[in-house]
Amino acid sequence: MTGRQRHTNPLLRAVRLWVLGLMLWLPPGLHVGEPAVASADTDGLQLLEELQGVITELAERVKPSVVSVGALRPKDTPRDRPPNGPGSGSGVIIDQDGHIITNNHVVSDASEVEVRLSDKTKFIAQVIGKDPDTDLALLKITTDRKLPSAHFGDSSTVKVGQWALAVGNPFGLDRTVTLGVISGIGRENMNLSRYENYLQTDASINPGNSGGPLFNMHGEVIGINTAIINFAQGIGFAIPSNMARQVMEQLLSRGKVVRGWLGVGIQPVTADLAAKFGVNEGEGVLVNEIFEGDPAARAGIKPGDIITKVDGKAVETPSMLSRLIATLPPGATARIEVVRDGHRQILPVPLSERQETPVVAALPPPSRSEVKLGLDVQELTTELAGKFKLKESAGVLIAKVDRGSVGEAEGLREGDLIKEVNRVEVTSVNAFTTAVLKARRGDTILLRVLRETRAFYVVLKPHDK
Repeated sequence: MTGRQRHTNPLLRAVRLWVLGLMLWLPPGLHVGEPAVASADTDGLQLLEELQGVITELAERVKPSVVSVGALRPKDTPRDRPPNGPGSGSGVIIDQDGHIITNNHVVSDASEVEVRLSDKTKFIAQVIGKDPDTDLALLKITTDRKLPSAHFGDSSTVKVGQWALAVGNPFGLDRTVTLGVISGIGRENMNLSRYENYLQTDASINPGNSGGPLFNMHGEVIGINTAIINFAQGIGFAIPSNMARQVMEQLLSRGKVVRGWLGVGIQPVTADLAAKFGVNEGEGVLVNEIFEGDPAARAGIKPGDIITKVDGKAVETPSMLSRLIATLPPGATARIEVVRDGHRQILPVPLSERQETPVVAALPPPSRSEVKLGLDVQELTTELAGKFKLKESAGVLIAKVDRGSVGEAEGLREGDLIKEVNRVEVTSVNAFTTAVLKARRGDTILLRVLRETRAFYVVLKPHDK
């Protein structure tokens, strides 16, 4: 195999060498004399050394594109700052013009940071733009010479089990290389940023690796290392390259990231909710609120709709819906598939620009306690609406929640406003009582509840009527 072939397809070569090396190193059922064993050992060692050479060649090729990033504080000088002080981390040069991508938490509030290249030269880099919602930042250094740079790979093709190489500056140890595999994809709900779709890897990532690249075996950047679980070993997370590329392109062209906005409140589809709405558990997300005047309201999406797809892509969690909508620009028309009363339909929704308000409603914790309802309700008055910060003028107000009741177990509390019972709107105590009494023994009761400015659905399981 020529040097060019090793360079263009090191992954295929590495796998072949690894398999052949193992076959020769431990030949199964071998019943021959010592010379044959010695020959097999020699050939196996040679192939394993070639495999090792592929990895070391890859490391040497990608390391020059990795930089050390340190935020400068007032009155600091580079020599005064400890090697892994606050704000220190890693980055990767992504073009020969000197653009560098790193984590937003590495840059923090700085407008300038110090960047140290692999040849130890130092630059003051300008912060071109930041995106806290994905924890990414774009830097720029100016120099007359061409800089070593890395290229983005396609993170949508990454598979669990493939090899990955992490390069960074953990604890000030410049350009540390660690090898591992991709342990998982599509990790979310880590509470690290608003839009999460992390690659998980067991390639060692430590403090100071933040902002550094995760390479595939072709030397392409497939992720930006961003976090670890500090009480575990071998669990690190990287922002996928496709997300990083999209953010970088917007920061280059606009200096900020602009995202699409749908204008709905949403929540997961639990088993209880799935049974009520006629879908499978985890299929889609439940719309619990529509914001007046926003795209969803104008397009005819309603509370109680289950959003199952966006532009043909399946939606399984609230985070996934938020992420899919955020990848679309304002003005784009999203094709939203919803399940309404058991029927599927596709609604074209022209998106607006995302507002600075959360999309996912805060939900009470789920429970399966089967006890009495335990709710005292009363008519909503203007005074009570003001007391509980409600902008609604109709509905049934929860005045008291009994201890140990199913209402308490499902997180309901005084001041919550009940808007619907089993998909039927209720505007009075009599209407609420009538709707509840219609439920037969053993039935669950679906409530749509408004708490201050946010709505959510909850399923109650009364033990007896």
